[in-house]
Amino acid sequence: MIENSLNLEEIASTIIGCAIKVHRALGPGLLESAYKECLYYELLKAGLFVEKEKPMPLVYEEVKLDIGYRIDLLVEKKLVIEIKSKDALNDIDLAQTLTYLKIGDFRLGLLINFNVTLLKNGLKRVANKIEN
Repeated sequence: MIENSLNLEEIASTIIGCAIKVHRALGPGLLESAYKECLYYELLKAGLFVEKEKPMPLVYEEVKLDIGYRIDLLVEKKLVIEIKSKDALNDIDLAQTLTYLKIGDFRLGLLINFNVTLLKNGLKRVANKIEN
Protein backbone atom coordinates (compact mmCIF):
# COMPACT_ATOMS: atom_id res chain seq x y z
CA MET A 1 0.00 0.00 0.00
CA ILE A 2 1.37 3.41 -0.97
CA GLU A 3 1.45 6.04 1.76
CA ASN A 4 -0.69 9.16 1.35
CA SER A 5 2.35 11.39 1.86
CA LEU A 6 3.60 10.91 -1.70
CA ASN A 7 4.58 14.03 -3.56
CA LEU A 8 3.20 14.92 -6.98
CA GLU A 9 6.14 13.42 -8.87
CA GLU A 10 5.83 10.09 -7.04
CA ILE A 11 2.10 10.01 -7.70
CA ALA A 12 2.63 10.89 -11.38
CA SER A 13 5.23 8.15 -11.72
CA THR A 14 2.88 5.55 -10.22
CA ILE A 15 0.04 6.70 -12.51
CA ILE A 16 2.24 6.48 -15.61
CA GLY A 17 3.35 2.97 -14.64
CA CYS A 18 -0.28 1.89 -14.19
CA ALA A 19 -1.28 3.52 -17.50
CA ILE A 20 1.50 1.67 -19.31
CA LYS A 21 0.31 -1.60 -17.76
CA VAL A 22 -3.27 -0.94 -18.94
CA HIS A 23 -2.10 0.07 -22.43
CA ARG A 24 0.10 -3.03 -22.79
CA ALA A 25 -2.84 -5.25 -21.83
CA LEU A 26 -5.52 -3.55 -23.94
CA GLY A 27 -3.67 -1.80 -26.76
CA PRO A 28 -5.14 1.12 -28.72
CA GLY A 29 -8.61 1.32 -30.25
CA LEU A 30 -11.02 1.00 -27.32
CA LEU A 31 -13.40 3.59 -25.88
CA GLU A 32 -12.18 6.11 -23.30
CA SER A 33 -14.50 4.56 -20.73
CA ALA A 34 -12.72 1.19 -20.96
CA TYR A 35 -9.33 2.75 -20.31
CA LYS A 36 -10.74 4.89 -17.50
CA GLU A 37 -12.23 1.89 -15.67
CA CYS A 38 -9.07 -0.19 -16.05
CA LEU A 39 -6.77 2.65 -14.98
CA TYR A 40 -9.05 3.37 -12.02
CA TYR A 41 -8.77 -0.29 -11.00
CA GLU A 42 -4.97 -0.31 -11.34
CA LEU A 43 -4.57 2.90 -9.33
CA LEU A 44 -6.71 1.51 -6.53
CA LYS A 45 -4.62 -1.69 -6.57
CA ALA A 46 -1.52 0.51 -6.27
CA GLY A 47 -2.95 1.94 -3.04
CA LEU A 48 -3.82 5.40 -4.32
CA PHE A 49 -6.98 7.30 -3.37
CA VAL A 50 -8.87 7.86 -6.64
CA GLU A 51 -12.09 9.69 -7.40
CA LYS A 52 -13.78 8.88 -10.69
CA GLU A 53 -15.89 11.42 -12.64
CA LYS A 54 -15.21 14.01 -9.94
CA PRO A 55 -17.65 16.95 -10.31
CA MET A 56 -15.93 20.33 -10.71
CA PRO A 57 -18.16 23.33 -10.08
CA LEU A 58 -17.20 26.62 -11.68
CA VAL A 59 -17.13 29.57 -9.29
CA TYR A 60 -17.73 32.95 -10.85
CA GLU A 61 -17.45 35.82 -8.39
CA GLU A 62 -19.78 34.60 -5.60
CA VAL A 63 -21.83 32.21 -7.72
CA LYS A 64 -21.12 28.47 -7.73
CA LEU A 65 -22.21 26.94 -11.02
CA ASP A 66 -22.71 23.18 -11.22
CA ILE A 67 -22.62 22.99 -15.00
CA GLY A 68 -21.43 19.47 -15.60
CA TYR A 69 -17.63 19.68 -15.57
CA ARG A 70 -16.19 16.34 -14.45
CA ILE A 71 -12.58 15.25 -14.02
CA ASP A 72 -12.05 11.74 -15.37
CA LEU A 73 -9.86 10.72 -12.43
CA LEU A 74 -8.59 12.75 -9.48
CA VAL A 75 -5.75 11.02 -7.62
CA GLU A 76 -4.88 11.72 -3.99
CA LYS A 77 -7.05 14.87 -4.20
CA LYS A 78 -4.26 16.63 -6.09
CA LEU A 79 -3.46 15.18 -9.53
CA VAL A 80 -5.91 15.36 -12.44
CA ILE A 81 -6.03 12.64 -15.09
CA GLU A 82 -7.86 13.37 -18.34
CA ILE A 83 -8.25 10.30 -20.53
CA LYS A 84 -8.66 10.31 -24.31
CA SER A 85 -8.83 7.69 -27.04
CA LYS A 86 -8.46 9.55 -30.32
CA ASP A 87 -6.16 9.88 -33.31
CA ALA A 88 -4.21 12.76 -31.77
CA LEU A 89 -4.38 15.17 -28.85
CA ASN A 90 -5.16 18.76 -29.76
CA ASP A 91 -5.14 22.22 -28.19
CA ILE A 92 -8.72 21.80 -26.90
CA ASP A 93 -7.74 18.67 -24.94
CA LEU A 94 -4.85 20.58 -23.39
CA ALA A 95 -7.09 23.57 -22.62
CA GLN A 96 -9.69 21.30 -20.99
CA THR A 97 -7.09 19.75 -18.71
CA LEU A 98 -5.62 23.13 -17.83
CA THR A 99 -9.11 24.44 -17.06
CA TYR A 100 -9.66 21.60 -14.58
CA LEU A 101 -6.34 22.43 -12.94
CA LYS A 102 -7.26 26.11 -12.65
CA ILE A 103 -10.82 25.76 -11.36
CA GLY A 104 -9.78 23.03 -8.91
CA ASP A 105 -6.59 24.80 -7.85
CA PHE A 106 -4.49 21.73 -8.72
CA ARG A 107 -0.83 21.91 -9.75
CA LEU A 108 -0.42 18.92 -12.06
CA GLY A 109 -2.43 16.94 -14.56
CA LEU A 110 -1.77 14.09 -16.93
CA LEU A 111 -3.47 14.08 -20.31
CA ILE A 112 -3.35 10.48 -21.53
CA ASN A 113 -4.34 9.39 -25.03
CA PHE A 114 -4.56 5.59 -25.12
CA ASN A 115 -5.18 5.43 -28.88
CA VAL A 116 -1.46 5.31 -29.76
CA THR A 117 0.97 2.51 -30.52
CA LEU A 118 3.39 3.57 -27.77
CA LEU A 119 1.82 5.19 -24.69
CA LYS A 120 4.67 7.67 -24.14
CA ASN A 121 3.55 9.30 -27.42
CA GLY A 122 0.08 9.85 -25.96
CA LEU A 123 1.16 11.22 -22.59
CA LYS A 124 1.30 14.92 -21.78
CA ARG A 125 2.07 16.54 -18.44
CA VAL A 126 0.08 19.70 -17.79
CA ALA A 127 1.20 22.07 -15.05
CA ASN A 128 -0.73 24.92 -13.49
CA LYS A 129 1.34 27.81 -12.22
CA ILE A 130 -0.56 28.74 -9.09
CA GLU A 131 -0.07 32.31 -7.99
CA ASN A 132 0.42 33.00 -4.30
